[in-house]
Amino acid sequence: MTTKDVSVWILGDQLVDAHPALRHAEDLAGRQNVRVVMVESDSRIRRHPYQRKKLVLLLSAMRHYAAELRAQGYEVDYRQAPSMQAGLQEHCRSVETATLVTMAAADHGGRRWQHERLADALGLPVTVVPNTQFLIGRFDPFPESQPGRRYVMEHFYRAMRRRFGLLLDDTGGPEGGRWNLDAENRKPLPKAARPPAPRSFAPDAITLQVMAEVEAAGWGVGAVDGFDLAVTRAQAEAAADDFLARRLPDFGAYEDAMSSASASVYHSLLSPYLNLGLLEPLALARQAEAAYRKGRAPLNSVEGFIRQVVGWREYIAWQYHRLMPDLAAANAWNAHRPLPGWFWDGDTAMNCLRTVIKRALDGGYTHHIERLMVLCNFALLAGLDPAAVNEWFLTAYVDAYEWVVTPNVLGMGLNADGGLIATKPYLASGSYIDRMSDYCDGCRFQPKQRLGPEACPFTTLYWNFLIAHEAELRSHPRFGPAVLGLSRLAPAEREAIRAEAAGMLSLMSC
Repeated sequence: MTTKDVSVWILGDQLVDAHPALRHAEDLAGRQNVRVVMVESDSRIRRHPYQRKKLVLLLSAMRHYAAELRAQGYEVDYRQAPSMQAGLQEHCRSVETATLVTMAAADHGGRRWQHERLADALGLPVTVVPNTQFLIGRFDPFPESQPGRRYVMEHFYRAMRRRFGLLLDDTGGPEGGRWNLDAENRKPLPKAARPPAPRSFAPDAITLQVMAEVEAAGWGVGAVDGFDLAVTRAQAEAAADDFLARRLPDFGAYEDAMSSASASVYHSLLSPYLNLGLLEPLALARQAEAAYRKGRAPLNSVEGFIRQVVGWREYIAWQYHRLMPDLAAANAWNAHRPLPGWFWDGDTAMNCLRTVIKRALDGGYTHHIERLMVLCNFALLAGLDPAAVNEWFLTAYVDAYEWVVTPNVLGMGLNADGGLIATKPYLASGSYIDRMSDYCDGCRFQPKQRLGPEACPFTTLYWNFLIAHEAELRSHPRFGPAVLGLSRLAPAEREAIRAEAAGMLSLMSC
């Protein structure tokens, strides 16, 4: 076997074009002296009982990426190993590697391992080049951030827009005169609306082989049947083109809408490909801006989408690396109730939760409002243990990675970080779900009732939460007005709400 001077380890969620570790290694030793190593780690795959469709997506995309590198003339050592370390050690021994180059992992633990222990584990020099999958690697809106200080996403987002020149007018201000058009993006989906289905892709031979292996392993939740996601860069770009042409125009107005008839509504479903490196965030944002400039999508839709890609996504990654590892143990509301068993099968009488949970477990996807205002809202109101909720999200979704799930669930969804990520707790009664979805139609619970056998658990638990945390919420600058409704409750009704909520929570724990 030919001896190589430099090995390049490419992680499974770093399937980027023109990989920076490859470029760095070629500058060091010349392309002819570079060998690529990719590892399918059994211990990593079994870290959580992952959504099987996520495992198919990840492993198939890795194998397609390796095949593309080989087609470009690279030598690729693609390994299956008990652990990442074991796979890399065996690779380095087999090819007599002099040095290893890799790109910094997206997750905190992986990045620390690369920087602090990988060289000793391999017994050779390791170079970790910066991660290029996030714009915060090129620009930090808050370079002198302080521990414990709150930073507002809106300020972060505006700084990103200015830095990368997105949706700016001739004066350098926001196109249309406003930075944020979220107030225009809160319409429920009309009953006659029929959102077009996202682009799907038939599994090829590589994907079919992965599906068979994942099925045979018997690990994870959900099923491999029906897998139709993009597994190559070309397919991911086709999925992006489909969204920009067919769903972006209506994305903004119905961004918060939830529907039993459509899991995706007008959302992009591009997060799995961004998180794997098959799509690049700035390029995608510029494509959306181009659609607006050409008159193919309205400003509120394009601004809303760009806010998700270069605002929310980048802000969440920035907060993750700022707050870890303490963030993983955050529990500001002192919530310790176990996750109800029906989170793993959707067998609950609450139609909204049943629909959303089954969607996640079956297909690995629900859009962000269902994650925030159904799942996390319920978990916060019910006092569910944040670590258990975080584990469930890491398990259930095809786009789930620690860097995005942990700050989104613990910070934005559960407010468990004490408000360092989100400026207020996102909680709502059943009336919100009724207004923004059709889930309450035919449900045995009535969203406006907080007491009695037909009372919606969201509504009862919402008022119970306000009562239990009244003093703290009244002092909150953005949440105080929501607590004013408590003044209309007589002491007897308060006690009845507390008793009914206690009964509901007791039944959930059985």
